[in-house]
Amino acid sequence: MGLDKEVKAEIIEEYKVHDGDTGSPEVQIAILTKRITELTDHLRTNKHDESSRRGLLKLVGRRRRLLTYLRRKDYKSYLALTEKLKIRKK
Repeated sequence: MGLDKEVKAEIIEEYKVHDGDTGSPEVQIAILTKRITELTDHLRTNKHDESSRRGLLKLVGRRRRLLTYLRRKDYKSYLALTEKLKIRKK
């Protein structure tokens, strides 16, 4: 249950830092956020899907680690990204 090619390409185009950018923390966080929202919606309708719940927790943990890295390396970019994606920060 991943993202469609078109959706992923749109996210990359919107959050890329430079041309050809597919792996910067900003892009990775945006893709993970989209997958997290889709999985959250899935789990609202399928409450007993424990394997998807585990996958969701892994994605949230990975996004949290990337956000911590971005916060350490480029704080202005971190603030802009969390504001744009509407991610709560601690």
